[in-house]
Amino acid sequence: MFESAEIGHTIDKAAYKAEEATLREALLDVQYELKQRGEFPLLILIHGMDGAGRGETLNQINEWLDPRLIHTAAFDTPNDDARERPWMWRYWRELPKKGRIGMFFGSYYSDALFDRVDGKINRDTFDKQLFDILRFERMLANDGVMVMKFWLHLSQEKQRKRFKAMEKDPATAWRVTATDWQHLEQYERIKKNAEHMMRLSNTSYAPWLVVDGDDPNYRSLAVGRALLQALRQRLEMTQVAAARSDAAPITPPADNTLLLESLQLDYPLEKDEYKVQLATLQGRLNGLVRHPKFAQHSLVLAFEGNDAAGKGGAIRRITQALDARTYRIVPVAAPTEEERAMPWLWRFWRHLPGKGKVTIFDRTWYGRVLVERVEGFATTADWTRAYYEINDFEHQLGDNGAIVLKFWLAISSDEQMTRFKLREETGFKRFKITEEDWRNRDKWDEYKVAVCDMIDRTSTSAVPWTLVPANNKYYARIKVLTTVCEALEAKLGSA
Repeated sequence: MFESAEIGHTIDKAAYKAEEATLREALLDVQYELKQRGEFPLLILIHGMDGAGRGETLNQINEWLDPRLIHTAAFDTPNDDARERPWMWRYWRELPKKGRIGMFFGSYYSDALFDRVDGKINRDTFDKQLFDILRFERMLANDGVMVMKFWLHLSQEKQRKRFKAMEKDPATAWRVTATDWQHLEQYERIKKNAEHMMRLSNTSYAPWLVVDGDDPNYRSLAVGRALLQALRQRLEMTQVAAARSDAAPITPPADNTLLLESLQLDYPLEKDEYKVQLATLQGRLNGLVRHPKFAQHSLVLAFEGNDAAGKGGAIRRITQALDARTYRIVPVAAPTEEERAMPWLWRFWRHLPGKGKVTIFDRTWYGRVLVERVEGFATTADWTRAYYEINDFEHQLGDNGAIVLKFWLAISSDEQMTRFKLREETGFKRFKITEEDWRNRDKWDEYKVAVCDMIDRTSTSAVPWTLVPANNKYYARIKVLTTVCEALEAKLGSA
């Protein structure tokens, strides 16, 4: 894979100058078109051998293009904040929005590659990380992100010569570090594993481009030409707006059996008994989140349910048992303009808790397969692939030690009507009822089918759904608290 990059490509200064101005102008044109159309972002990953000009290339791109429209992120050893969260968290947070360019200096590939080179992981773990990356990049591509990956290459002999030359010059000596010399000694191991990495992750939607890094003139023009060609091709592609008519009709399963229809919604629990159980469970929960072993985990609670099913009430009974410094509630509504400009899971990734913390989502990522599906805001392709992406997302949380619990609070149509009317008649509850709530009632049957489909496709052994009969609010709150306590006890008992 690296053979052609070790031949030694050169461009003399005159030829470079003759092309540079034209190339820069053309690149600015496509950059401004990218911004104006705002249809997709470009993510550039810059990797390669030490001394091959990675930093110079990054600076060159910022010089040739409008740097105000470029977000550059450099990744080194993850700090404590990043180590407390899933591996890909810090990369999700730095993604560019539509119409913009993002540049990663080092990335998730660096993590995997050098863990393998340094012997921290074996080949199987290395391959697993690469397949995690493939899923991530496929998800980005499905959301319209254009990904370009550059590997700037040098032979070992040229790398050694470059290091020596840089060390002799007082102006550049500081740029050669002990790590650079260490990597020189590991050259063959880096090259071997980098080739393996690139073969497994070279895809049509996120290709690798290997560039000879010996001659800076050649390197700059090669990278610039590649960016120009790729952006022009993407911008010339026919952009077909996702029409709402694309949404497939929502029909019940062939056997006409719906899980929610078999759920008993009314369970008796008197107020006095409820108060006793509530106090006991809240004390139990408080002790569990202060347990020393909980510092190795985080808790993610996802609440979904029928409108007026009591999600807010259940959440309040949980937070009453927690230290306000340890939890965060994330209310999820229609995506903002900023959120619509990012891959759809971005707004959930950025709110993930660190170790020893709790995040409660009031509505969640399941909106894509519920309201967006039913109302036609997502194409059929978008919401059908979301099942896989959701399961993958939750799997990554679990791998990082998060305890993820998902609750669907279910009430009957008659009970919902009673609660809607009560909200309209009670002054301090009127804010809870909106025109959208009434409109959603008209699609009760469609939502019921979508919910059952969602539960069937995303209730996994690792992160199952808990269905909460909620006609009796007291019973629902106790059911939720009991489930949370039992899950924490099961995890902390084995931690």
